[in-house]
Amino acid sequence: MHDVSWLDWPFFEPWHGELARELEDWCARELPRIDHHDTDAACRQLVAALGKGGWLRYCVPVGPDGIWGGKLPEIDSRAVCILRETLARHEGLADFALAMQGLGSGAISLMGSPELRARYLPRVARGEAIAAFALSEPEAGSDVAAMQCSARLDGDSYVLDGSKTWISNGGIADFYCVFARTGEAPGARGISAFVVDADTPGLRIAERIDLMAPHPLATLSFEACRIPASQRLGEAGQGFKLAMMTLDIFRASVAAAALGFARRALDEGLARARTRRMFGQTLADLQLTQAALGDMACAIDSAALLTYRAAWTRDVKRERSTREAAMAKMAATESAQQVIDRALQMFGGAGVVSGQPVEKLYREIRALRIYEGATEVQKLIIARELLKN
Repeated sequence: MHDVSWLDWPFFEPWHGELARELEDWCARELPRIDHHDTDAACRQLVAALGKGGWLRYCVPVGPDGIWGGKLPEIDSRAVCILRETLARHEGLADFALAMQGLGSGAISLMGSPELRARYLPRVARGEAIAAFALSEPEAGSDVAAMQCSARLDGDSYVLDGSKTWISNGGIADFYCVFARTGEAPGARGISAFVVDADTPGLRIAERIDLMAPHPLATLSFEACRIPASQRLGEAGQGFKLAMMTLDIFRASVAAAALGFARRALDEGLARARTRRMFGQTLADLQLTQAALGDMACAIDSAALLTYRAAWTRDVKRERSTREAAMAKMAATESAQQVIDRALQMFGGAGVVSGQPVEKLYREIRALRIYEGATEVQKLIIARELLKN
């Protein structure tokens, strides 16, 4: 039985524990039904299933009179973290499917007009529309201010030109929240955000990108892509601020996904250590194995405390959690890589056989140390916040 003692920590309210237990039962029942022979199709099935199960309702606000389709008045970071941790422990693609519904529509939740929120958010919550967040470019990943994709105002429309890459859900999304340079000011202050439907003329999928852990990913190309000015999110020039606000909400949940991977790795390692016979005893009887298990458990709890502190700071203290989220994201993803590596080592040669749980975890975790801000960027964010204060 996996460890759920962390749900008793004071970061949570009783309903958070109930949420985790209900999702655990749902995962055991529903996830085995997903066909993974085609990654795109599997992701579509997962979004639909998560929507039908009501889990995507935690990714958007409820809205006035419930019209946006959410579960709560505003996004609860602790709930999103619990959802991601639980899903990741069961299956990486299920975590990905839920996370991108939240991240891909987060900018609409934060700054969308009433019309945009009413048009997109209910479909996201029901799993009827797949969302994507298009920020990175070939020469503007960590350095968002170097963005080159442009949006030129032409009458009552904007015309987009340029490209975006490393876009999760690229190729299967129904709409993209796109960030482009509109030129109100130099650098980051001259960026705006837009909702672009996938079938808009001038938007095409330039390339599909295959990852070591299969996820839908693509490079987008915009060539004289005309969209109504009403598709803009917030005021012109607010795009960078909006992107950072969106990432602040969901960055802690990346740490939670890493926790899910790490907890599954520890479970697999414990099971292996108890049953693997070696030198007339079990692997668990060896002091080297016991030391490794101790390190793994301590790393997981340390990362979990940082993760749920960040979510609690945002939800309960109602404060920006930039520093806390950066600490959580860095610590959880780096320690999960180490935990998974140690678990795989306990399996020996069997651990690198394709399809083994620890082998899949080994491939899943590597990307988390990069996306939504690489570890090196998180260190800079933490230092900047310390110096600011």
